[in-house]
Amino acid sequence: MKNPTLSQTFRTLAKEGKKGFYTGRIAEELVKVVRDLGGHLCLDDLKHHLETGSEDVEPISLKFVGQGLGLLSKLRKRSSDGEIKNGSRSSNGTAGNERGLEVWEHPPNGQGIVALMALGILQELERKGTIPRWKPEDFNTAPYLHAIIESLRLAFSDASWYVTDPNVVKVPTRGLISSEYLSSRADLFSPEKAMGPAEHGTPPSPFVSPALQSSDTVYFSVADGQGNACSFINSNYGGFGTSIIPRGCGFTLQNRGANFSLDAGHPNVLAPRKRPYHTIIPGLVTNSSDGSLHSVFGVMGGFMQPQGHVQVLLGQVVGGLDPQAALDAPRVCIGAGMPDNGGVLDWTVNVEDGMDSDVVESLRELGHDVKVVRGMRRGLFGRGQIIRYVVDEIEGTGIWSAGSDMRGDGAAYPL
Repeated sequence: MKNPTLSQTFRTLAKEGKKGFYTGRIAEELVKVVRDLGGHLCLDDLKHHLETGSEDVEPISLKFVGQGLGLLSKLRKRSSDGEIKNGSRSSNGTAGNERGLEVWEHPPNGQGIVALMALGILQELERKGTIPRWKPEDFNTAPYLHAIIESLRLAFSDASWYVTDPNVVKVPTRGLISSEYLSSRADLFSPEKAMGPAEHGTPPSPFVSPALQSSDTVYFSVADGQGNACSFINSNYGGFGTSIIPRGCGFTLQNRGANFSLDAGHPNVLAPRKRPYHTIIPGLVTNSSDGSLHSVFGVMGGFMQPQGHVQVLLGQVVGGLDPQAALDAPRVCIGAGMPDNGGVLDWTVNVEDGMDSDVVESLRELGHDVKVVRGMRRGLFGRGQIIRYVVDEIEGTGIWSAGSDMRGDGAAYPL
């Protein structure tokens, strides 16, 4: 395949940098095709974006000590075994002697907060005694998946209302991931049955919402021998984005604006120079004891992304799975959200083919609307990558392991 117009675009970028994209011929063609189709983009918008540049943001995090991580820490602190040093890590993938994990995500307008909220709700459910400390044999059982599904429902219900451009509308990020608020959301969970339609809550915050109360993605992770790691994701959103090609430019325009709301009273309402709810989220996990790297990971796939973060992380923590096995395990997906899969608050529970049939029936008995997804449509469950770092307790040497999702065309390999 030859794409000479794209090569011309690349030559312009090589010569002029970002200015060659946001001004001049490329910018003019971009604006023209949008306006010819009824859009409102203008050259001043692109110039403003060029002058503003990329914005550095502070990541948000949640300290997760659930599922025995905190208990194991206490046991280790009481141990008189001098060979187990502070901050060392288990080699079996279960984070056996860690003092909890800190899960890091991008802040709103990204949806990483969904993963943090779901993990926080699960942590509160365990603290209240509503769910148990799971064992490896509980991984992907019906009670295990039921708790994850319901926690994700509550998290999405909040995020679909509150996540927007924080430079335009105040987002109560700290309140949404506070233990006080997550505990109140956990009270809505029943281990015996699926909840009905979930509405967003009101987190503690001085902010009062003005609203009424009512895949084309690529991800990679890389790490070096010193324990530094990078988690990176980029996307046009749906397939070829808008499938709109500016004349003579050789690329398609993205369709990230699809995640704006057209409800005039919604915090995420479409507005000029405003960023929408954004789905792509790189993830990273550190050890709370010393801030060292635990893992760097990501899962592609629209609104599946925070759901994948929760499931592949718990696969390692609860199931004792290595990175590849955690990625290979069958997944569930609610609120698919992509244009051909229903809305983000469509609570159909999509279950990947390969999940135990008894588990599927048990989820139905709990009241979930379950759909088993087979064949090529399993792409709904995303595609992920993980790099994991542990320290062997006996040898004291660092061990790297990695996995690449069988649902995609990636690979994991040393450089």
